[in-house]
Amino acid sequence: MGYRQIEFKLSPGFSDAELRQEVSKALKISSFTLEIVSQSLDARRKSNVHWLIRVGVQSDELPGDAPTPAASLVIPFRKRQKKVFVLGSGPAGMFAALVLQKAGFDTILVERGSIVHKRAKAISVFEDKGPFDEQANYAFGEGGAGTFSDGKLTSRSKHISAERRFVTDTYIAVGAPPEIGWLAHPHIGSDNLQKVVAALRNEYQSLGGSMLFETQVMDITTHGKRLVEVLTTSGPVAADFFVFAPGHSAYDTYRMLMRRGVPFRLKNFAIGSRAEHDQALINKAQWGIERLDGVKAAEYRLSHTGIQNQPVYTFCMCPGGIVVPATAFAQSNIVNGMSYYPRNGKFANAACVAGVHPLQLSDKIQSPEDVLSWLEQLEQSFYSFANGYAAPSCKISDFLHGQSRGRLPESSFPLGLVEAPLWEMMPLSVVKALRVGLSDFAKKVNGYQTGTLIGLESKTSAPIQVVRDKSGLCEGFDNLFVVGEGSGYAGGIMSSAADGIKAAMAIVSTDS
Repeated sequence: MGYRQIEFKLSPGFSDAELRQEVSKALKISSFTLEIVSQSLDARRKSNVHWLIRVGVQSDELPGDAPTPAASLVIPFRKRQKKVFVLGSGPAGMFAALVLQKAGFDTILVERGSIVHKRAKAISVFEDKGPFDEQANYAFGEGGAGTFSDGKLTSRSKHISAERRFVTDTYIAVGAPPEIGWLAHPHIGSDNLQKVVAALRNEYQSLGGSMLFETQVMDITTHGKRLVEVLTTSGPVAADFFVFAPGHSAYDTYRMLMRRGVPFRLKNFAIGSRAEHDQALINKAQWGIERLDGVKAAEYRLSHTGIQNQPVYTFCMCPGGIVVPATAFAQSNIVNGMSYYPRNGKFANAACVAGVHPLQLSDKIQSPEDVLSWLEQLEQSFYSFANGYAAPSCKISDFLHGQSRGRLPESSFPLGLVEAPLWEMMPLSVVKALRVGLSDFAKKVNGYQTGTLIGLESKTSAPIQVVRDKSGLCEGFDNLFVVGEGSGYAGGIMSSAADGIKAAMAIVSTDS
């Protein structure tokens, strides 16, 4: 059976029948099977927005052979006598544990937060003006922070082809939309992710993996270059290897590791706010019209070189999404964005942040511990200003001019907005950079200056990074890996999952 790949330009609302008709006409064949290899939206000309679609076609009427399969992850199985302790059920921790269990290790996965359905209920109570739950919130709980996000699977990480394929195939196998295998900008959506992370847990446990929820690691015991035991709130656990995937918000875990000699260093990160607009405005700016059949909602990705080595950019754009209260701890106030798979909400939002190195922020910041304290104080200051979890906010135009003019517009944020001079609440260098960047964004996206800046966005990436050796181990340790966003080497679902997989495969290699 022969095989060909061919690319088409199709209208946004194309049907399967239209695609098959185009294939038949282009290749002059009548009997065939096809699969979409890639699909991306070309909106460079508003008068001609279309899909670029590459399909692979198999038919007895075509010459040639089927293509060589793409690189895949090979997990060698044998029953092993070694035990691995994994901390954190976000993408890094879950995929590390899953790979290790598939390889034949005895694994235990510990999560400080709650199981996903309990977590969702606690968030709903909190957003209905109920109590904040430090074990079940937007940061902590089954699936990690990514469970309540847009579920984007894009990543700029290099050399993760096999890991990327494994993650995508695994997600599809447990219920994620098949299109994540071919879309240029795939997303799962928070509604689907809540089901997917539960299905991943079931898959892991069906292989014999153990899992403990609402269990926090309080300390570790070391002997020479080896970690030998962790002390958890459910009791001590000894193991041969340890994979820590604490996420970007577990400052208490960072500090405990530092006290026990795990080396961290300062790194660049970013702070700013969530920029929210009517989705119709973004659609019109990107497409020339407010609705486009066959496409859920327009996206954007903006950047500017900024000033004084502080680039300004948008991150984690959530089309048709919601701005959410994302604090991990009580009496702290930060925001994030999420959206459901249909992306059909009234608003669009994105982090709008300025890159910065901790040493630029304050003369008092000299160490990883210092920047964690500085960030905590900043996040707590937003809580103090609002006297709670409402989001201090201002219009983008007011931020640019340094004065409040008129009432805040309607917002998706569930706990309400509090008018605030954000330009006085963040570091001056960050404010200056953001003003330059926002002015530039208003030139690129018509009407951008009419949006709202909501709250403090401080978790786009970690401000510190664990020191690793060439094998990926924490420097100075023979059996400890720190992975995912909490390691400072990954950001987002795909790169975090890949980082966890690489650590797992390093353990597999060590035990071969």
